[in-house]
Amino acid sequence: MLALAAARLGFRCHVYSPEEDSCAFDVVQASTCAPYEDEAALGRFAGAVDLITYEFENVPADTAAFLAKRKSVLPDPKVLAITQDRLIEKEFISELAVATAPYAAVHSAVQLADAVQMIGLPAVLKTRKLGYDGKGQAKIAKGTDPMAAWRTVQTAPCIMEGFIKFEREVSVVAARGADGKVECFEVIENEHRDHILHISRVPAGVTPSLAAEARRVASKIAKAFDYVGVLAVEMFVVRQGRKHHVLVNEIAPRVHNSGHWTIDGCTVSQFEQHIRCVAGLPLAKPVRLGRRVEMVNLIGAEVKDAARWLSVPGASVHLYNKREIRERRKMGHVTRVWPK
Repeated sequence: MLALAAARLGFRCHVYSPEEDSCAFDVVQASTCAPYEDEAALGRFAGAVDLITYEFENVPADTAAFLAKRKSVLPDPKVLAITQDRLIEKEFISELAVATAPYAAVHSAVQLADAVQMIGLPAVLKTRKLGYDGKGQAKIAKGTDPMAAWRTVQTAPCIMEGFIKFEREVSVVAARGADGKVECFEVIENEHRDHILHISRVPAGVTPSLAAEARRVASKIAKAFDYVGVLAVEMFVVRQGRKHHVLVNEIAPRVHNSGHWTIDGCTVSQFEQHIRCVAGLPLAKPVRLGRRVEMVNLIGAEVKDAARWLSVPGASVHLYNKREIRERRKMGHVTRVWPK
């Protein structure tokens, strides 16, 4: 989707991926299929392009740093190093005086017991690295054995987070250009199913003041990173007394699944906005096109029924051409725009 947006602006893309069936290979001018650790292949790739960006936060930070010695890499690889580690990410957010769920490091049985004592139960254990869509997580309910939960994630270094009683989950997709200008898309309300994003809705069911708070938080994080590109900040909406506030859950240093609605439902997509950022072009002012917009993920076998959406007014189908249908795998999405 980034490559398609870049092509509209006259850019040719070269995709580097270790996956032989990467769906991006189908829509680019050139491709390199090699491991992230293959320095010879990385060097050839860097020599063939003018600028490098990434769309996946689990690209090894060392790989991005290697490339950055040869060509400009945006966003800065230091952002990867922070966001790839949930504990370091939480510490970074906390240092900005931005609220998060209570958390503690868990690297040993002693730390696990201390974390339970400090945070209480229920809680969730998350591996510090390589977790998304519910992977690398284990819930610890009241009255259960915390050690058993830790063993389900192979006693990997973890962060324990307290359960948050939230009213809704939202995200903000923000773009920051090289000149420091920030443009935020509308606050998005997200509904998850089995820890995987199922539906995103715009506008979110929040007050204007809360939406402004969420955008301020996302902008603050982008500025603190000295970020260039698009990032997403996932948040919980919580009630404190008579007021509502947001707590930051995670940062995604990339275009984000919850922002897919922008392809058909906004005057500029998150993908084009990212290309504008890294290419040094002016940012667009995002304006929603419909009265409301929804994005529905097609997960696993749901893609087999994608054709039914083709006759739904205002719906657009996006299939990723992934060759193997697997349970919990995102195979495509549908956006639906209701006219104003």
